Amino acid sequence: MPERAQLDHTVINVQFDMDRAQGLFTDLGFSLTDRGYHSLGSINHLMIFGTDYMELIALPPGAENPRKDIAEAPVGINGLVFKTPNVDDTFAHMQSLGMAGDPPKAFTRPVELPGGAKDAAFRTVAVAQGTFPGGRVYYCEHATPELVWRPEWQNHANGALAMPEFVIASTDHEGEAEKFSKLLHSEVTGTGGSLAVPIAGARITVMTPDAYAARYGEAASAMAGRSSVFGALVIKTDNLNKIRDIVAGMDNPVPMIDDGRRVIVRQPDFDTVLEFVV
Repeated sequence: MPERAQLDHTVINVQFDMDRAQGLFTDLGFSLTDRGYHSLGSINHLMIFGTDYMELIALPPGAENPRKDIAEAPVGINGLVFKTPNVDDTFAHMQSLGMAGDPPKAFTRPVELPGGAKDAAFRTVAVAQGTFPGGRVYYCEHATPELVWRPEWQNHANGALAMPEFVIASTDHEGEAEKFSKLLHSEVTGTGGSLAVPIAGARITVMTPDAYAARYGEAASAMAGRSSVFGALVIKTDNLNKIRDIVAGMDNPVPMIDDGRRVIVRQPDFDTVLEFVV
């Protein structure tokens, strides 16, 4: 059996409001990379952890022929991306499952380094739109991982280390979990309203809307008529007091739920739920 999938990164869509998003996520204690400019026309900032990262993605104001997958998607957690050593093999796997979207695409992004700029190169392949209605699910093949995972970008004031869990709320949580298990060479665990699909070092949790609302309370994102929502990113930190102190010291504190064993932060401007755990 092929090896289990591994999380590469998650994506938060901020549409055309990158300047504001950059400030808000910096205020939450994340160290952001310099703004990146993709050859596909989008812009980004990354928050790099040990083996994965969070990405803020947007389009520059006034962009001509903007990417529809960004411009027409709601703000919030919008992308779930897994690692692959070869997107062509991954595309063939998707085809065998009837989940394949467009063929793999290649793109680059200049990275400014002390010795001069270098191009970070990637190839990606996505499952067909609508397979997972909560957002985009795709794979990324890094040709230059050394230009992404760099020590100077991996220290965060909030102590963030990794993303051990990605949470989805779905009106068909059983069906969605089963599709993830096939795509990711895994299985479905759990019972009732919360199911998990284990991957290397993490898990994808697919919950009923009621179970999701019970877990996140007032911090939960609204389903708003959608059948599936990418509902939360779970972030492992080295000390929960770091995010507690950061939120307490903010001029305009974001909504926070603290039950002693986890701290849930909601970034309302971009409909994003972050659950910090140790």
